[in-house]
Amino acid sequence: MKLFHSLMLLVVAGFVSFSAVAQERGTKDEAKALTDGAYEHVKKVGPDQAFKDFAADKTKWTKKDMYVIVLDMKANMIFHGVNEKLMGKPMWDMKDQNGKLFNQDMVKTAQTKGSGWIEYDWVHPVTKKIEAKTTYIRKLANYDGFVGVGVYR
Repeated sequence: MKLFHSLMLLVVAGFVSFSAVAQERGTKDEAKALTDGAYEHVKKVGPDQAFKDFAADKTKWTKKDMYVIVLDMKANMIFHGVNEKLMGKPMWDMKDQNGKLFNQDMVKTAQTKGSGWIEYDWVHPVTKKIEAKTTYIRKLANYDGFVGVGVYR
C-alpha cells in the first residue's frame, strides 16, 4: 500500500507539467493509432533510439491527454510519456483504487494476445481526479515488452 501511495504521488506530480498540453480528450481510435505508430517506430529504429525519440519529440508522441508508455514483461516502467519519475520503477504490484492489478493484465494480454485493451482507474492529467481509463497495448516484436497509449472514458 505504501508503494501505491508513493507511486500515485509521482504520477500526480508528473501531470502538473502535462496539464497545459492536454486540453482535449483522446479517443480510442486515436490511442490505437498512436500505439501503432509507436510500435512501428520501435520496429524501424530499434528500442533504444525509439525510447529516446519518444522523450525528445513530445509533439509527436503526446497528443491531447494521451501519451506513450513502454513496460517490459515484468511490468517495469521503461518509458512514461509524462512522468519520468516512474521510469525504471517496478509496476507489477501497482493496483488501481479498486484493487485491480492492471499492469499484470497488460503483461498477460501482451503475452497471450499480442495486443488489446486494458481497463482500470487512473489519475487524469488535467482534472487530477481518478477516472476510468482504457489503454491499448501492443507487444513489441524486437523488445521483451510492449507499448501502449490510454484514453480516459
